[in-house]
Amino acid sequence: MTKTKSFIFAAVSAFALAACGGNGGEAASRDSIRAVGSSTVFPFAKTVSEAFVRSNPEYKSPIIESTGTGSGMNLFCSGLGADTPDMAHASRRMKPGEFADCQANGVTEITEIQVGLDGIAFASAQNGIYMNLTPQQVYEALAANPYGEEQTNQTWADVDPSLPNEPILVYGPPSTSGTRDALKELVLEVGCASNPAMASIEESDEDRYDQICTEVRSDGKYVDQGEQDNLIVQKIESNPKAIGVFGYSYLEENADKVQGLPINGVEPTYENISSFDYPGARPLYVYVKKAHLDAIPGLREYLMQWTDMWSRDGELANIGLVASPDDVREANRRAVTEFPTLDAAALN
Repeated sequence: MTKTKSFIFAAVSAFALAACGGNGGEAASRDSIRAVGSSTVFPFAKTVSEAFVRSNPEYKSPIIESTGTGSGMNLFCSGLGADTPDMAHASRRMKPGEFADCQANGVTEITEIQVGLDGIAFASAQNGIYMNLTPQQVYEALAANPYGEEQTNQTWADVDPSLPNEPILVYGPPSTSGTRDALKELVLEVGCASNPAMASIEESDEDRYDQICTEVRSDGKYVDQGEQDNLIVQKIESNPKAIGVFGYSYLEENADKVQGLPINGVEPTYENISSFDYPGARPLYVYVKKAHLDAIPGLREYLMQWTDMWSRDGELANIGLVASPDDVREANRRAVTEFPTLDAAALN
């Protein structure tokens, strides 16, 4: 057995012991990368995984699980060892509470890597309904109980007289989707917070605040189309009075069929997402356990594969990833070689 293989075997064996509480019992070791988390990051991670296997046939194909960001963080922070994920994908930054959970469970050294940007796009058919929306208008149109009151808006003009006198009809993602999370976090919550009275509700009853600000109406004005963004494109293409909500990549791929709607006067374009001028822009992250770097075969190489594909003309751009600005991308390329430890202060 070579020295390198001996080291890997020893490290993975240590993981097996950690997985069973250090009691020395038998436990299955793991020789493939495991990542969990965001459904938004999932297609990009799968593409990187496929390229990684082509470039490194000596390693097994990574196991990529679409669990959602929150569930992924729970799994990631559950501890160290072969029965826990090596990485977590996230369509938002790790929360301070999640970081604290990691620390409490022995996941004390974490590296954060921003892999790119995404944008939640509002769109209509080419030559269809066109509006310059604000987060407040979207919230008042789609909330189940705007500001805690009964939802009575039936047309866009009911929301704001400056908008078209057309029925509200929005096709969008389900509650399990990362894009739905973005709709809540980047648009609905922002619109909800525009009402000063909501601040006192947030302080006194955070659960009620979350419900008021993020629960979407279920009376047919917002139509859940499952995880099929292409179906949303088809729906709005066939109905010029309907609005669709999906990831930026689908807007780009179907530019001959649909048009993007501005938010706060800013169009959903690659450049506006890249610069964060567009209100629906958000960074996408990968979190990795430093303790797993040398214990799981190929983990370092897999992370390096991301850096080969995340540029503006890289393979991930072809499926809708918006490249981070040059300086951010370079800083995160260094993170993939130096693995700085994330500090709690950075999350506040």
